[in-house]
Amino acid sequence: MSIKILLADDHKIVREGLRMLLSKQSDFEILGEANTGRSAVTLALQLIPDVIIMDITMPDLNGIDATEQLMKKLPALKIIGLSMHFDKRFITKMLKAGASGYLRKACASDDIILAIQTVLAGKFFIGDGSSNMTINDKQQYLENTIQSNTEALTTRERELLQLIAEGKLTKEISEILRISIKTVEKHREHLMKKLNMRNLTELIRYAIKEGIIALDE
Repeated sequence: MSIKILLADDHKIVREGLRMLLSKQSDFEILGEANTGRSAVTLALQLIPDVIIMDITMPDLNGIDATEQLMKKLPALKIIGLSMHFDKRFITKMLKAGASGYLRKACASDDIILAIQTVLAGKFFIGDGSSNMTINDKQQYLENTIQSNTEALTTRERELLQLIAEGKLTKEISEILRISIKTVEKHREHLMKKLNMRNLTELIRYAIKEGIIALDE
């Protein structure tokens, strides 16, 4: 039986490279590709893959929040985070969201294959491009990590923060989240107070710092 894989990354060249690499494995089947976190959620619910290779910084909905949404609906799914960054905060957020692995984009091709095999065996895999770590007890690993302020935000608040930081207008956010303009304005006001932010510039800096959005990689 083949291992069904979904690729999620906002850079087409990365998706093409992953597809080319993984398609060489006779037991791997690439079901599809997504270029945003929101489309990754939609495709995964339609196609039901075994594994998703998930970029953590994608537009519209980042990979961390996409992972959290998917794990609530597809608890057996294995998700491996992929990023240019190897910051322990991002690794922690991804694992807490429900991911089974995290890879730096500088990793070797063999590391990606090993990561897929490891998570399907029920273990957790972290690779930074020079060394790899297999974790049997994710909770024990997380106990030693840094807590982030974004953990105090709800899923909807993180979605809203990302859309605001990406420059989406109130009307656009209303349509994307399927809520009224008035509700968007109320949520934005509450978010600013909760994070003690005074303007959009502070929100954008905060979103970048916390890995919710990223400058072009």
